[in-house]
Amino acid sequence: MSSKIIFPVISTADIPAFHTRRTIRRAPINLVLIGIMAFIALVAAVVTVLLATSANSQSTALACSEAASRLYLPDGPHANYFYSDCQASTHVIVTSPQPADNPSIVKPRLLVAWPAGNSGILAMFEPGSGQPGTLSMRMNSDSTEALSPIYEAGGANPRVGVSGSITFNDSAILAVPVLGSIRSIRDYTEGGNIDQAFQSSFGFAENADGSAAINRTWFDGVTTSTIKFTPQNGAQKITINRDAKWTLSFGSGSYKFEASNNYPQLDQLSPQEVLSSSSTGLISQNPEQTTSLAFLSYSNKLLAGTWRFLTYFGRDSMISMLLMQPILSQAAIEAVIAAVLERVNRQDGTVCHEEVLGDYATYLNRKKGIDSSKPGCDYKMIDTDFMLPIAMQRYFVDTQPGQQNSDSFFAKTATFLVENEGLTYAQLAQLTAEKIMRIAAPFANSQTKANLIHLRDGEQVGEWRDSNNGLGGGRTPYDVNAALVPAGLRAIAALSRAGFFPAHADWKDTADQYAQIWEDSTLQFFEVTVLQADAKARVQSYVSAVGLPVPANTERITQDVKFYGLAVDGAINSGNAVPVMNTDDAFRHFFLNATNDTQLSAFLDQSASHILQPFPVGLATDVGLLVANPAYAGDAAFAAGFSQKDYHGTVVWSWQLSMMVAGLGRQLGRCVASDKPGKLHIARTRFVF
Repeated sequence: MSSKIIFPVISTADIPAFHTRRTIRRAPINLVLIGIMAFIALVAAVVTVLLATSANSQSTALACSEAASRLYLPDGPHANYFYSDCQASTHVIVTSPQPADNPSIVKPRLLVAWPAGNSGILAMFEPGSGQPGTLSMRMNSDSTEALSPIYEAGGANPRVGVSGSITFNDSAILAVPVLGSIRSIRDYTEGGNIDQAFQSSFGFAENADGSAAINRTWFDGVTTSTIKFTPQNGAQKITINRDAKWTLSFGSGSYKFEASNNYPQLDQLSPQEVLSSSSTGLISQNPEQTTSLAFLSYSNKLLAGTWRFLTYFGRDSMISMLLMQPILSQAAIEAVIAAVLERVNRQDGTVCHEEVLGDYATYLNRKKGIDSSKPGCDYKMIDTDFMLPIAMQRYFVDTQPGQQNSDSFFAKTATFLVENEGLTYAQLAQLTAEKIMRIAAPFANSQTKANLIHLRDGEQVGEWRDSNNGLGGGRTPYDVNAALVPAGLRAIAALSRAGFFPAHADWKDTADQYAQIWEDSTLQFFEVTVLQADAKARVQSYVSAVGLPVPANTERITQDVKFYGLAVDGAINSGNAVPVMNTDDAFRHFFLNATNDTQLSAFLDQSASHILQPFPVGLATDVGLLVANPAYAGDAAFAAGFSQKDYHGTVVWSWQLSMMVAGLGRQLGRCVASDKPGKLHIARTRFVF
């Protein structure tokens, strides 16, 4: 979603967080403004990527010391409401098809999502008439005041949630309820499938006042999710249809809903706690973005993408932290790094990609024959390991607050994963660093393609382009090998010089030596060169094959086209570089200060060419840089896998724009330092904003 960056745009249209993207038909982003405003645009773009709310407070049964935080964000057919207080944080989405929507895709629904337990409730509605596209629904208040809190003390954990009021334009049937896990709701909305184990334990209740409720006890036998509807203003009473599949029937009119559960809640950070003291002015300047940022920020982790993800994702958290570091508080930064360390695999040092907790964790444990609700982790990604030492260096070595807090922070012991209990953060960090040094050694000793870092056996994905065709079938990613590995090694060397990893004092030199080899010797494997005449022909053929509604602009191709492909070791191009132009140069710009002057100058020059040239010659469009351009592949069938409808196709991802801006700013900033290699050549490159 992985982003999913954490800093997720609200995934209201069923688009994940860090994986927030735009097709070239969405509202435009002003690239010139991004370039000019560099840091401000970086902050705004990334913060916007995070939609949600903050943790101030209010409660009906237990008063909070601060007022509740509320936010209303309309987005096409999806109306988003956020409510947070000292008891709980809740995101409610009311979806009602608009006239231009496909009724087989956009259907009426009420969705309630809680960060705690990665839990939620989905109510899918159908027209009582049976005529698709005739039912609409809306919240009765399109404002921040639409939701009220639920708090009921009792038992080990209080019952918390929200209530609101919805109106149907006609009779409706609640045809599909899903109660418990956001993961199971995501499974249903993405593929229409859900394990019936989640659907076989509902309790239905019909009450004398015309109300009705559905509840489900989680697999842990303790936690219960409940949704209740009550007619208002003379609306028809709700009835249970006891057919093969039980449903609820509603008339037209207004109904109050109450959604709640009794799972332990998280400690949310307020906007004032998420932002550094020097950045709190952003709260008044950008109240929606900062409130959104706070909704996904907690004392023990930052979350990716509401509603679809709404839990820990290692890559998303660290990229977001690194991009937003200038404005984040110490508490937020340390929450990110602590969450990553807590979830490191103690067996081999692999960093967790996505956590599994709550109802879904119990479900997966049961499938393994384990009667437990203990959380687990997904460790299939190969890129996230290298980001941990980078994040550690940029805070604990490069900043004074980090230096001051380092000893106490790394003395903490892990508590999240049962298997890591008793290990200190220092020990867990060393496990990851040892893994990186171990897997980087073969290429450092012998620079062959076989010694690069590959996807795990049996896995189709392993880095941010984590859709099945994201790497074009390649198994050895460009961003990981040419940027993240050397950057991770440089960070390990810097950490070692600062006193980290005392058992491996040699790393201060060895890691730098490895990094130099990886920096200088990996680009060659991913290089793609298309001769000028062939490049023109391929672009024109691509435009014709896909019916692209933009000019080919082949007159702009004035020389051979050179770029670095998505990956190697795929079926196309005889296993050599996958010939898809892309934005992953941003990783090298943002994470590395390469020292090979000649190579650096040429690399920056080709980046400049691609981001300034219009698609399909380059990557530029009116709404931003496309993350992939398959025009030079010379294979129409292959290029079809990178369409505007594909997750990592000819689409725009906002965090990639932010990273490109930040990376180019980092490289251009080196021009002012006379002792930095590459100064003169960088100054002569063709970046024009």
